[in-house]
Amino acid sequence: MPFSPATTGAIAAIVGEPEVVEDTAVENTAAWLSLKHAATALQALQVKDGSVPDAAHHPDARAHVAAITAAIDELRPRFAHDDAYLRASIADFGRWADEGFGVPDFLDSLVAFQPQEHRIARLRHLVVFPMYTQNGSQNRFVEALIAEVIWPDFIARLEAGDYGNKLFVSLRLIDFTPGYDTNSAVLFPETVAMREIPAFTWGAIFQDREAARFRRVVQAAAAITKLELPADAARMLDDQELTEQTFVMWDIIHDRTHMRGDLPFDPFMIKQRMPYFLYSLEELRCDLTAFRECVAITARLRARVGAGETPDAVEAEMLDHAVLVQYAVIFDRIFRFAITGSRVRNYDGLGGQLLFAWLHQRGVLHWTDTSLAFDWEGVPAAVVALGDAIDELYWRSIDRPKTAHWLAAYDLVRGTLTPNPASAWARGLPDDVLAGAPKGYTDAVMDDEFPLSMFYEALEKKMRPVIESTAGIRSTDG
Repeated sequence: MPFSPATTGAIAAIVGEPEVVEDTAVENTAAWLSLKHAATALQALQVKDGSVPDAAHHPDARAHVAAITAAIDELRPRFAHDDAYLRASIADFGRWADEGFGVPDFLDSLVAFQPQEHRIARLRHLVVFPMYTQNGSQNRFVEALIAEVIWPDFIARLEAGDYGNKLFVSLRLIDFTPGYDTNSAVLFPETVAMREIPAFTWGAIFQDREAARFRRVVQAAAAITKLELPADAARMLDDQELTEQTFVMWDIIHDRTHMRGDLPFDPFMIKQRMPYFLYSLEELRCDLTAFRECVAITARLRARVGAGETPDAVEAEMLDHAVLVQYAVIFDRIFRFAITGSRVRNYDGLGGQLLFAWLHQRGVLHWTDTSLAFDWEGVPAAVVALGDAIDELYWRSIDRPKTAHWLAAYDLVRGTLTPNPASAWARGLPDDVLAGAPKGYTDAVMDDEFPLSMFYEALEKKMRPVIESTAGIRSTDG
């Protein structure tokens, strides 16, 4: 059975570098608390681009910067692996103050920060940058955080094998300034204020936050929809660390997928303005690839067990988590993504709606007698089929003009979801738009081109307080 309980392997104890042990209470030190306080106070003086334009505020800004740099210097011995970065950070802060608090430029310290070189379980980083926080604040304020690496042995083996991703960094939030008291669950170098764009060498995701909000949301949604959770899924919801590691496996495969496959465009869609449903399909493609790969990993390892082989402890963990990723993709997409955020070009929301409707229309998801149920035997094939449909769209679109690809993508989504009755796209774009610039196509897309179904309208009302409660969530928030 595709979703039967997997063999559970013992998690190997991982001992980090010596400073890891010393770091366990760094969030309680006077130096960190001083840094956090000064950065938060400095934010009140900054404007959106990160500068402090009011000269009357410069004495206070200098005092806050002095407190920040003194704290960084005091904490440096605890983060020996980041010493070059922390020294560069102190220099960047000093230059910013000396030059009158204009738009900050922290390129030097950003280039010196290389967390992908230290993927060691429980190793900690002190991170201080003027930056906006994705899905959080759009202000490039000075933010500070302490983060801890999540890197179990089975992920190390995956990454060293078929799923190499040298840029991927998996983290756990320990403490942070207000920019992360939000829905932000990533740390991306492109969010930092800098004078020029370097070649980015890493990207970090806070899987602890993803896991904590997943557990809270899915537990509530399962109760509301009367869904009887499979044993493995219920076990995951009861275990924060197990869920964190499941999300690491999901995310490392998702992240590398943006760069792989038959792609008709820049996979990250940088500086492109496209209809938001294109972004929906790209993010969903990466998630469904993670699902498909985990189905394959599960089948491969179980076949070995069936042939009389005994997986080692790391392989047993890999098998266990490959099963759990499949549940995580489905439940996070249909319960959280679909109803989180506004209805203004919500591409992740649309992807969640599409997955739910696809499974429902293929008879493996049922909403009957106000209860939700799945035919788990048929779910993997149905999910993979949606991934195949998106892959086919991409492959065909290599030979299509851009706007023709957009129209084909719309048809794929419209084949499962019902467009807004007022949609110009659904009625057929007029000739002047079809013959014009791509901007006309994008402008014609409604903010809520594919409204919530009646099922999701009702679910969203019941789930709204739960969704809102996950902003700023930590792994310790139960």
